[in-house]
Amino acid sequence: MVKRIGILTSGGDSPGMNCAIRAVVRSGLSFGLDVFGIYDGYRGLVDDEIVQMDRKSVSDIVNRGGTILRTARLPEFKLQEVREKAVSNLRKHQIEALVVIGGDGSYMGAKKLTEMGINCVGLPGTIDNDIALTDYTLGFSTAVSNCVEAIDKIRDTMEAHHRLFIVQVMGHHCGDLALLSGLASGADAIFYQGGKLTPEEVVSKARAFKTRGQRDFLVVTAENLLDVPALARRLADETGYETRYEILGHIQRGGDPVPQDRILGLTFGLKALSLLLEGKAGRAVGIRSGQVVSDDLDAVLAGHKGLSPLDLAATERILS
Repeated sequence: MVKRIGILTSGGDSPGMNCAIRAVVRSGLSFGLDVFGIYDGYRGLVDDEIVQMDRKSVSDIVNRGGTILRTARLPEFKLQEVREKAVSNLRKHQIEALVVIGGDGSYMGAKKLTEMGINCVGLPGTIDNDIALTDYTLGFSTAVSNCVEAIDKIRDTMEAHHRLFIVQVMGHHCGDLALLSGLASGADAIFYQGGKLTPEEVVSKARAFKTRGQRDFLVVTAENLLDVPALARRLADETGYETRYEILGHIQRGGDPVPQDRILGLTFGLKALSLLLEGKAGRAVGIRSGQVVSDDLDAVLAGHKGLSPLDLAATERILS
């Protein structure tokens, strides 16, 4: 059985990471393990920013967004000599296994370290919900909540001024954040990866709404899909609505994690630790149809993330 484990957060921060850190540290200590926190992700591995943690290290963090271990991106980690330095530092601290919290890029680093003899388990932490294997990633539910809160405030102005508003949300190349936040905020049209809606259809729908007296119109779109300013100009020219757009930024990532992400962080952390105690390496945890599962990192990295488990045909009827 492993005696010493490490934990790091990598890539973009996401609400609930602290809950997962707390679960790994406290459950690890209860099994008599030495647990080490690595600061600033893979950069901390290379720079030897490695500190032993105790119960006090993770006190009062379940309600905090971000990550107490901080995070950073390190493109150079793809280089063998850089990873060798990281492994050397882990060996120096006699750390045998590692929990890595992050997205696809973080998983690739965990895969490479596993191949170099460090048992790694990946835990999906990203607001984009773009990791294969799992229905939901850590931080996604909070990001949806943040988006809906922002859209609700925009709606106040939209309704007061009888405007058409386009709101762009994050999601990288996954449409879940746009789809769920759009549905939850009562959007009249939603553009998301995997959806079939076209700009022409939105123009036609908005024009019809305007003709029958609807004074406002809300469009939610995922990033990396549309030229939002150009669409706003077109809608203004062709529908008669006074049109504005808003591109939501990093406000989507921050804030206290909602209860669902707190529980998910706890659940994922416990599963990751159990895999390490069983001597299983190169695995990733997730949740599928309500069940906590794990799979090989290779399979997760090669897999394709579909949309959240919704009845899309029924959803499209709501939006029609």
